[in-house]
Amino acid sequence: MALPAAVRMLCENSNELFFDVCKLLLSYADNILRYPNVEEFRSINIGNPTFSGKLLHITGAVECLFEMGFVETETHLVFPKSTSLDQLKIIRESIAAQRDQRLGLLDDDHLSTEDGEESPTSSCNVVSALPFHHASLLNTKNFFVTLQSKFQHVLLYENLELQQKARSYIPSKQLSAAAELKLQLAKDSETDFKHGKEDFMVLELLRWFKYEFFSWVDSLPCNRCRGPTQNSGLLSPTIHDLRWGATQVENHYCQTCQLCTRFPRYNNPEKLLTTRKGRCGEWANCFTLCCRAMGLEARYIWDSTDHVWTEVYSLSQRRWLHCDSCENICDEPLLYEVGWRKELSYIIAFSQDQVVDVTWRYSSKHAEVLLRRTSVHETWLLHTIIRLNVLRQQSLSANRKGELTQRLLIELVEFISPQKTKSDLGGRISGSLDWKIARGEVGGSISCITKQGAGYVFMPTDKEKKVKLIHVLYNATKDQYYRISNDFEVIQHWDRCVWSKESVFRKVEIDWEMVYIARTEGSSTGQISWKFDLVPAKLNVKSISIKACSQTFNSGKVSWLLQSGIVTTEFAGDGSMKSFNCLNGSYEFTVTALLSGGEGNASWQHSQLFRQSLKEKEESSFEIVIHLKDT
Repeated sequence: MALPAAVRMLCENSNELFFDVCKLLLSYADNILRYPNVEEFRSINIGNPTFSGKLLHITGAVECLFEMGFVETETHLVFPKSTSLDQLKIIRESIAAQRDQRLGLLDDDHLSTEDGEESPTSSCNVVSALPFHHASLLNTKNFFVTLQSKFQHVLLYENLELQQKARSYIPSKQLSAAAELKLQLAKDSETDFKHGKEDFMVLELLRWFKYEFFSWVDSLPCNRCRGPTQNSGLLSPTIHDLRWGATQVENHYCQTCQLCTRFPRYNNPEKLLTTRKGRCGEWANCFTLCCRAMGLEARYIWDSTDHVWTEVYSLSQRRWLHCDSCENICDEPLLYEVGWRKELSYIIAFSQDQVVDVTWRYSSKHAEVLLRRTSVHETWLLHTIIRLNVLRQQSLSANRKGELTQRLLIELVEFISPQKTKSDLGGRISGSLDWKIARGEVGGSISCITKQGAGYVFMPTDKEKKVKLIHVLYNATKDQYYRISNDFEVIQHWDRCVWSKESVFRKVEIDWEMVYIARTEGSSTGQISWKFDLVPAKLNVKSISIKACSQTFNSGKVSWLLQSGIVTTEFAGDGSMKSFNCLNGSYEFTVTALLSGGEGNASWQHSQLFRQSLKEKEESSFEIVIHLKDT
């Protein structure tokens, strides 16, 4: 049986240090095993001279304590009552066995592995380059625990029974058929097409996961009145919570009922298959499992600035694709730095075979990122990642090791290549506005999010210029635009294609299973418009057809306007396709919806756009077909 990684690190020390540390570690373990209910033996004061002088700076010492099950608080290392003693026994026996073995090998500086070869980690003393001061070493220990924890966690995704359970929830046949159809459409329109079916499967899986399977939680509705709640701190986890990895349980408090609704932050992807809700941690955790269940090679991505997502390996493109299930976004690695304005530092990828520092894929400002990477020494991080990979890959075939090495070399070339920055990467979609503002992830100014749209303008692409057609539709249930005339391009989120908007938002009614765009509460009017500009393409309008859906209640009113220059045409939003020849020859125009009227406190709900059942997955709520002609 292979030695635990922390014990291997401990074995790198000289005999004198090794025996001193063993004595202390075995003493801590034995005290807990003999007196499991005595609180004193479950706590180690970090400031204690014995600990800080004889353990803290020794390679592998604190790592062994963490592997036993100790967790760090502000002033102590604590062995929680809820932690099983099994892992502590394993580490304790491993240390004792190495001590006994070394007693007969006092002249050797390194222990041997079971097959007689030198330990692959013996040449990498990962702590020796660090200054021996308290804060730096604590940061290093914390970072090491994070790396180990994530690297161990991803092995859950390889459980075949768990993968089968995940597949029972995934509509595999439908997703595969949709991916095959889009692949064929793309092949027909692109002569040098290089994508494979798995690339389109990734896109379909992302769409299904966000809009049909998982749901975002800022705060849960009250269990009694179903009204809004506020996150009011943490509650103690139950045995059931801990069984599924929920060491944190949020208290979502209802001011009306004075009731606490518990929200356990489950970390086990099996449990998440049934709860199907959470924030980015739960989303990435469950989505990565779903990717593995579908046979896609996937890895879990941890960002030290508090976000997580997934990467999927594209066999056809021979590279890793960034996939954020919270946002339904694929292959936009600069989203966080450019769109969300995050100041990145460490981004690490974890799979069953490998740990990779992928920070550089997600930044176009490498020099700035380097200045922020102060938690641990770069040499330590490099050696630790190498060490973890060597240990994990010991059982892999030579072919697999070679494949991983080749992929890593390709990645390194990608990392040093300049990233192209897109100007249209927006702020975060998932989560409430308050939550995004608090995290600094809205991208751009707050006023841009709350009042004025991003100023998106539809202009003909090369494909659309060739066929002289722009065909766009919007599905309210999926919250997606489909640019049919541009190879079925999908654009996520209702306001990503909006020219201007004021006092409107997208409302999802969970109880009634309906979705629509309405005025913000308290506003008397609202407006939203879409703009089309044909000037850069040297084309103009031949004809326009528009389908718009709106619904009013009581005295609510929705006015639909088609405008170009001084020409304004009003039309009804009754869901039927209407043709307009009045703009023949126009170079640009806007489509605008004005919302007003209504009665009482709920007046904002009395004028609605694109009202649609959440069960109506395929019906479009808004559609524009523009036939073009040369100027």
